[in-house]
Amino acid sequence: MIVSLEAKVTIYREADETGNEIISVMFEMKNEGDETATKKRNEDFLRELDKDRIEKKCEYAVLVSLLEAENDLYNAGIVDVSHKYPKMYVVRPQFFIPIITLLRNAAMSSLEYKAELALVKNQNIDITNFEDNINKFKEGFAKNYDLASRKFKTAIEEIDKTIDHLQKTKEALLSSESNLRLANNKAEDLTIKKLTRGNPTMTAKFTELSDSNKSIEK
Repeated sequence: MIVSLEAKVTIYREADETGNEIISVMFEMKNEGDETATKKRNEDFLRELDKDRIEKKCEYAVLVSLLEAENDLYNAGIVDVSHKYPKMYVVRPQFFIPIITLLRNAAMSSLEYKAELALVKNQNIDITNFEDNINKFKEGFAKNYDLASRKFKTAIEEIDKTIDHLQKTKEALLSSESNLRLANNKAEDLTIKKLTRGNPTMTAKFTELSDSNKSIEK
């Protein structure tokens, strides 16, 4: 439990052993003798009290007031003004302890809920971190995939070029083979008669050579 006093403002805070806040209440005191209470109306101080509550990060705000002494509403007990300002009450000094007890008991009842809420919040943070890590992994994987894909595409293009070059080389070799085959066929078809055709001198020589061979054979 932490209680701090600032002029006529009292802040009551209480937390459990794990540091989860159980309750925090800002109390402001007003009485007829205050120079700041010239308006002598409780409602005139509520806006500023709500502002202070927010600045001090308190859950509740309570105006402990002796103003409007004849007002039956304030004299009857604890007045809930949360319809104007959230979690705010106006009480007479004799209800100072009862309002603390009331608010504390309500806070203790919801303590388990607050602890579960804090646990869920931490789990959400863990989930958020997990999702961030997953997203980072996806982004990194996407970049690596893009680089690998580009290199893969380049390699495929180079393979295609090589295949195209080999295909042209194959076609050239096949063409050479065809020319060689035609040349060979022409060589095999070559005869004496074809060589001497149109050449009387060579025809006479080959005829003379043929006759000599026939004489020798006899």
